[in-house]
Amino acid sequence: MKRGIVYAGMAGAVWGLVFLVPKILPEFSPLLLSCGRFIVYGAVSLLLILPDVRRLITQLSGRDVLTLLKLALLGNLIYYMLLSASIQGVGIAVASLIVGVLPLSITWMGRTDTGAVPLARLIWPLLLVVGGMLCINLEALFGAGVQQPLADNVLGIACGIGALVCWTWFATENARFLKCSAFSSGEWSSLWGVVTGVLGAVIWGMANALSLDAARIEVSDQRWQMFWLINLGSAVLGSWFGNRMWNASTRRLPLTLSGQLIVFETVFALLYGFVYLQRWPTLFEALAVTLLLGGVTGAVRCHAPTRAAPA
Repeated sequence: MKRGIVYAGMAGAVWGLVFLVPKILPEFSPLLLSCGRFIVYGAVSLLLILPDVRRLITQLSGRDVLTLLKLALLGNLIYYMLLSASIQGVGIAVASLIVGVLPLSITWMGRTDTGAVPLARLIWPLLLVVGGMLCINLEALFGAGVQQPLADNVLGIACGIGALVCWTWFATENARFLKCSAFSSGEWSSLWGVVTGVLGAVIWGMANALSLDAARIEVSDQRWQMFWLINLGSAVLGSWFGNRMWNASTRRLPLTLSGQLIVFETVFALLYGFVYLQRWPTLFEALAVTLLLGGVTGAVRCHAPTRAAPA
């Protein structure tokens, strides 16, 4: 259990970094940000598994391939498009705290899985998470310093909620699959990366063929170099390493606990965001973080094994 928690913390620390990318590269559309990141992730993953690629391909079943396609599309590409759109619309803090409700949604999805703690025991931790979610949505819509139209804020929040739905489904399906899979955490992360890279290239190519505005951009060569360098970092740290740590964590923990630990991503994303923006959190943001951390701490305590009374 302790190792699972440490692995989840490491995944959250590197996943939090990818929340900065849409702010560092604001001229690139969510489609380009997502496809670029995962094309590089696919290339890195292919290099890593190249020595074992023949064995892994023969080991793949039709069910494995279908699972990889679904996880790559919803858990990577569409999720990050929606997240990027939310970050560019309402900012890092709001987007990360919307996604920060994952502990609630994943816990609900995993309530009947093996090792799950009854929801009645998690009621107070989950209520704290709900309170944190309410605080950050109030900040996004009516907080101090909000200057853009209400409709833009609502659209940004809607994209954040869409990202939340995608990752809730992904986390649930991926965890259930890994508990009975013959692939190691690293092998599964790399296979998933290769499939995501192929899908990313196909989506980018189709968007170009259809002359979609989201795929057309005029920027300097220096900005394109920055785009690919940042995506290389996101691919290695945020995708391959982060996914490997998360896979290792979900093998060891029930969904009702691993779902709570995704809050590490929220906390690190907020920390990096406040450093990048060079500001302190607002009252609503600070309260939201406190409530989310309190909810997760309570959930970990609920899952801790009970000690037998001394004879």
